Amino acid sequence: MTALFILIDQIISLYVYTLFAYVIISWLVALRILNPWQPFVRMAIHFLGRIHEPMMRLVRRYLPDLGGIDLSPIVLLLA
Repeated sequence: MTALFILIDQIISLYVYTLFAYVIISWLVALRILNPWQPFVRMAIHFLGRIHEPMMRLVRRYLPDLGGIDLSPIVLLLA
C-alpha cells in the first residue's frame, strides 16, 4: 500500500514540474525570447499543452474572465 502512495506522489510531483515548465515556456514564447517555430520548442509546447490544457480548460470554465491574466495554472497547483 505504501508503494502505491509513493507512486501517486511521484506522478503528482512530475505533473507539477511539467506544469511549471509549461508556464515558463509559454511566458518565454509570449515575450519573444523563444522562437515557437524551432522544432524543439514547438515539440515541447505541443507535448506539454496536450498534458495540461484539458485540466486547465476545466479550471478556466469556472474562473471569471480577467482579460490577459490566466490564473488557471495557480488554481490547478493549489488543487
